[in-house]
Amino acid sequence: MTGINNLLPTIENPPGKLLVLEGVEGCGKTTQLELLRQWLQSLPSPPPVVVTREPGGTALGGELRRLLLTPPQGGEPIQPRAELLMYAADRAQHVDGFILPHLHRGAVVLCDRFTDSTIAYQGYGRGFSLQIIDDLNFIATGGLQSDLTLWLDVDVEVGLNRSRQRGPSNRLELETLAFHHRVQHGYRELSQTYPQRIRRIDASQPPAAVTAQIQAVLTPCLHKWGIVC
Repeated sequence: MTGINNLLPTIENPPGKLLVLEGVEGCGKTTQLELLRQWLQSLPSPPPVVVTREPGGTALGGELRRLLLTPPQGGEPIQPRAELLMYAADRAQHVDGFILPHLHRGAVVLCDRFTDSTIAYQGYGRGFSLQIIDDLNFIATGGLQSDLTLWLDVDVEVGLNRSRQRGPSNRLELETLAFHHRVQHGYRELSQTYPQRIRRIDASQPPAAVTAQIQAVLTPCLHKWGIVC
């Protein structure tokens, strides 16, 4: 997409930080996100912390989330290309309407999924061109990237079993095992391509051990960012 960088306003570096948790279904993101929020707010000089998610971090996003994750009931299925664009629309609304305003106020934004999910699920999982997804992500974010992404790595079968135990499966959880393995492969490739931004966390361990890993990875980053003195 020639000249795409010239089509959008440049995002100035905001003072806040964007921390993202990623992973396959059932990897424990929701649990660890809340524990991370509690830990950050327990620091001696805690930064302002907000928690959000994709899809669904705004009112519009909530409607898109319902459409994207509700299992089909014999009606018109969501086509893969429409799915890709719906995630991009959710992200554009989320970045401009929620994430950036909080980052400009100096907050630490904890986000359940961001751009890497689209690469893993719609790129590796659905087979869309990674270049097209990169372009769409840029359009949706204006070039905003996470300051740090924690990839909660767990075997696909283990994660799906956890998901089934907590309640009815959503539309993505009902995808084939092969699809979920492709998504997992996508996360692995991303972590190897961007080792400074994406850090692997062994999410097969008990929650307390996963939390300890996250804190060990994040503590030097907080010192580097001047959040912990």
